[in-house]
Amino acid sequence: MRQPFPPGFLWGCATSAYQIEGSPLADGAGVSNWHRFVRTPGRVLGGDTGDVACDHYRRMKSDVALMRELGLTAYRFSIAWNRVLPAGRGAVNAAGLGFYERLVDELLAAGIQPLVTLHHWDLPAALDDRGGWLNPDMPDWFADYAQVCYRALDDRVKMWVTLNEPWVIADGGFMHGALAPGHKSAYEAAIVAHRLMQGHARAVQAYRAGGRHQIGLVVNIEPKHVPADATDADRHAAHLADAYMNRQYLDPALLGSYPEALREVFGDAWPDWPAAEVEALKQPIDFLGLNYYTRAVVRHDPKAWPVPAAPQRQPGGIYTETGWELHPQSLADTLVWMHERYGGLPLYVTENGAAFYDPPVAVEGRVDDPLRVHYLRTHIAAVQDAIARGADVRGYCAWSLFDNLEWALGYAKRFGLVHVDFQTLQRTPKASARFYAEVIAAHGANL
Repeated sequence: MRQPFPPGFLWGCATSAYQIEGSPLADGAGVSNWHRFVRTPGRVLGGDTGDVACDHYRRMKSDVALMRELGLTAYRFSIAWNRVLPAGRGAVNAAGLGFYERLVDELLAAGIQPLVTLHHWDLPAALDDRGGWLNPDMPDWFADYAQVCYRALDDRVKMWVTLNEPWVIADGGFMHGALAPGHKSAYEAAIVAHRLMQGHARAVQAYRAGGRHQIGLVVNIEPKHVPADATDADRHAAHLADAYMNRQYLDPALLGSYPEALREVFGDAWPDWPAAEVEALKQPIDFLGLNYYTRAVVRHDPKAWPVPAAPQRQPGGIYTETGWELHPQSLADTLVWMHERYGGLPLYVTENGAAFYDPPVAVEGRVDDPLRVHYLRTHIAAVQDAIARGADVRGYCAWSLFDNLEWALGYAKRFGLVHVDFQTLQRTPKASARFYAEVIAAHGANL
């Protein structure tokens, strides 16, 4: 038996709007860039779309009842900007905003704390048509949208997140083209990264003007390790990869500067941003959210782009369906690193999970997923170890509550604790959901 987690520790699950809601154009919602992206041939595996997804938009009440059954004390979800402001700016769609008001009320009635993310990758297409995050006005448009949400929900929502994984938006959407809007340009990716951090800063400033609770930022971190026989070139490649993925967003938000290594990563695509403009990215936040899935052991590879570092598969490692190594020790180490580097801010694990093979249909009402149970057990224990090492970790959210649309991978990869039959939309809690419910009930003492 382990010691229980600290009093008040939040136990949650996480989702995002486009991945689970379905009904993307219902009740006056505008078109999003993802609604358009999934309709572009060849962009999404199997031609899958979010038109139905998990149908959470219409099954919200029963889904919250399921969360309550599992004993969740927190639920992290995102707001679809295009539901609230169909044109991205201007007139508010009361029906779209009303869905999130009802969701928050339902959660509170069930004793579940809402943790609301303002931007989890889906953007109104009307703003995408104007350049999206490439547009210098975009940070202000984001702050205006954020204020609409604050005014409607801050009397009930105590925890806000500005951006989810800005690195993925810039790298997947503008550097490699695998995600919406599907561009491939280092020049654009460098600009988008900066605009995202400006949007974060201005949304924080807007919250400070009238918000009454807490606001933070969520980043995905993938520690970059080198093999035992690493060369100097390997170590330098890992240093560049760490700057590009792990410090490009945290350093400006919390230290007011960009890692110097980014000039080498981007070359002549890296803009010489004015110092005062970079310093303005540093705004006081109340917490940091960490999305952790895996580490990467890398070697120097001059063919890799934009960072000359290629991941190396580890002999004897356990790998998920997405090719990610199961390495809980790196979660503990990352939490301690964030605590020490960024001034001891309160930390939350805002996403942590794994895609393993699950059958498409539950058998006799059961879905056994022993590898996912093992993943949860070892990673939650790693969070406990980080706390013992001094990190101020205050909550954990498993990714994901449901099997859902896994972006460009469509419905091919299942991360959920709750199985979804995508033909009938029947929900079946997996063995991992039952295990997690037991962890919550014991406040982690049963690990």
